[in-house]
This record gives sequence, C-alpha cells and structure tokens, in this order.
Amino acid sequence: MPIQPTSKIWHNGNLIPWDKAQIHVMSHVVHYGSSVFEGIRCYAQPQGAAVFRLPEHMQRLIDSAKIYRMTLPYSLDQLSSAVVELIEANGIAPCYVRPIALRGYGEVGVNPKNSPIEVYIANYPWGKYVAGDDGADVCISSWNRLAPNTMPSLAKAGANYMNSQLIRMEADINGYAEGIALDVNGYLSEGSGENLFIVRNGVIYTTPLANSVLAGITRDSVLTLARHLGLSVVEQALPRELLYIADEVFFTGTAAEVTPIRSVDRIPVADGNPGPITKQLADEFFGIANGLKPDRFGWLTPVNVSVEQTVSV
Repeated sequence: MPIQPTSKIWHNGNLIPWDKAQIHVMSHVVHYGSSVFEGIRCYAQPQGAAVFRLPEHMQRLIDSAKIYRMTLPYSLDQLSSAVVELIEANGIAPCYVRPIALRGYGEVGVNPKNSPIEVYIANYPWGKYVAGDDGADVCISSWNRLAPNTMPSLAKAGANYMNSQLIRMEADINGYAEGIALDVNGYLSEGSGENLFIVRNGVIYTTPLANSVLAGITRDSVLTLARHLGLSVVEQALPRELLYIADEVFFTGTAAEVTPIRSVDRIPVADGNPGPITKQLADEFFGIANGLKPDRFGWLTPVNVSVEQTVSV
C-alpha cells in the first residue's frame, strides 16, 4: 500500500520536512539491518483523537534497542511526547505512527559501535492491513520463525522482518492474504506481522513468547480484555493441526488490529464466518480504541487534532 506523505517528520528532537528525512546509502542500517522500530495507531474519537497504548509501544522500542545495545538518547516521556507533537503538527488522524531508531553513517563493518544512533518518527494515513472483509484466507508457511538464541524475537528489529518478508511474499504468491509460521520445533508461532489466537470449545488459546513470538501490544490488550470479560485464556505451545479443527481463529496486531481468519490451507475455520468470541473481543477493542466505550485500562493518550470522519466500531 503506497505511503501518503505528510508535512513533518520528527528527527532527533526536531520537526523536519518529510522530504528532508534522508540517510546516506553507506549508513550502517542499510547494510546490516541495524534498526528497531514500532507501529502505533492513533484512532478517531467522538471528541478528537487518541493514540492507543503509546507508553507501552515506546517502552518496547526502548527495550528492543537495549537488546541490540543501542543506547537511545531520549527517555520514555520524551519519545511519547514526540509522537503527540508530531501528530498535532501534521494534523492527521486517524493515522499510523512509525518510530524508528537506527544506526547511521559512521563506519563500514559489522561492529556498529562508532555508528551514530538516529531516531525518526513519521505518521501517515493507513487503513486495513490484512485483506478480507469477512475474514482472511491464510496458509502455513514453509518458512519457520527465528530459532531461539539466533535473533531475539522479543526485539522488534528491522533485520527480523527479513524472515517476515519471506513468509508474506510466499503467501501472496500462492494466493493467500497472510502466512502463519511454525517455530523451530514445529509448533505454531505467529503470522509475518501478527500474533495468533485460536478458540476451541469456548477456550481462547495463544502461543507463548517462548515460541518465537513478538510480545504484541494488541496481543496483550486482547488477553486483558478476554480475562476482564471472564473468558478462559490459555497460553501454551500449540500444534499446527489445531488450526484445522478450531471453532475460531484470529490475528492481532497494531496493523492487523483484530482480524478474523476464514480459512487455513484452504480448510474453512468452522463455517467460515467470524465467530462470537472474535466478534466480542473485536467489539471491545474497537469500542475502546474509538472512544465509544470507557477507557477502563487507561490505554488512550489524547491528541489535539480535529477529526472529520464519523467514528464507528
């Protein structure tokens, strides 16, 4: 999906023109994938707009950087304030927000220690991520997720997403909306950019972090909502074949939000329609995100932007 440029990008504490946000071709990140990033959504509200779980996203950015020995020169509060400043400066909501910290122009070589840390934040309009209005048709990928102690799955790092690209491209070439990867032991892991949930006999299952999954912010939100609603939740290693006999399957993620899965490997999930638990959780999630239900968990950070579109679940 094409990027829609906005007016400003935040760079190392300053707002600069969109077209001036450039790096040198010999920057360390270009050659070695040395970046960490986030994906955040700002949702329209009845009385304006709000960023969903902003501090949690920026804390994960800081955590990802720490794992890769990247010392960010900004605090959690400074990074969170920068997001609000940028959204208000560009005056666009709803929108997607992309903070990224990268190793810039310094030295050539694998060791990144003398390459400077650059921090950018962009925001732009972005809609639905996973195709399929009534549910996505997905497949099991031939590519596994990263093996433990090779590349850290808890870090949302640019280099990790080369694996995601292989999963997504293979799915697309074969006519699927998305691919689901297994871990190194053959258990279910996650999609190329989404966490995975399965419902069977009224119980919600999801794969644990040990199965090479990212600690998704939306994943955590859905787990919190499910427990608040009194639903049974189990985090455990899951076999591939459980997808074929599931009552419901859905993805979660900042980009994917809550996306029902209609079929896996061309085997329909139940009757192929979004199930009642998926719909209940999606209703709660979008209700809070869009300001139509109380923000009982303190997940929203208001921004001063006028929103012209009608807000609905």
